[in-house]
Amino acid sequence: MTIIGIAGGTGSGKTTVVKKIAEALPPHYVAVVPLDSYYNDTTGMTDEERHSINFDHPDAFDWKLLTEHIKMLKAGLAVEQPTYSYLKCNRLPETVHVEPHPVIIIEGIMTLLNKRLREMMDLKIFVDTDSDERLIRNIQRDVIERGRTVDMVIDRYLKVLKPMHEQFIEPTKKYADLIVPLGGENKTGISILRSYIEGIVTNVRQS
Repeated sequence: MTIIGIAGGTGSGKTTVVKKIAEALPPHYVAVVPLDSYYNDTTGMTDEERHSINFDHPDAFDWKLLTEHIKMLKAGLAVEQPTYSYLKCNRLPETVHVEPHPVIIIEGIMTLLNKRLREMMDLKIFVDTDSDERLIRNIQRDVIERGRTVDMVIDRYLKVLKPMHEQFIEPTKKYADLIVPLGGENKTGISILRSYIEGIVTNVRQS
């Protein structure tokens, strides 16, 4: 089994890179584990407390559960992955059944932050995109998918996303084996990355 960690700022193009990697491998060869699914359970909180959560701080994530699930997948065991609603700011009752696959991709803004998680990765990738471009993508996504206004997104970017990115996300670039500039638009970089991963997987299958 090959475990790949893909990190990068919000709106950097991580999902596009993941999609391109999956397309390069045989069907049903990849399982994606989104860090976003592992936000803490907020059932015991009030609505006001939930909506004040800083989703861009490391404390917002259930690292213990995520690490446990990756260990289980690595051991050949299936897991029940949580699902999270940004509108409700809490986990949903439904889970996603994830079976072990030859390639496991952990994708999220702080995927490379947790030391125990990093130690289980065979390849660590950081998707690097200009801050202005990330802001535009955040506005486009959050207005449509998360019910926020443009002013709300910009205010959150200036007060939360930007400082949290500089404090927690950008520094994890130093842990990356590979850095992909321009995110999903970097066709050359993604092509090289795909070839590299295909090589890793081929070597694992032959060993």
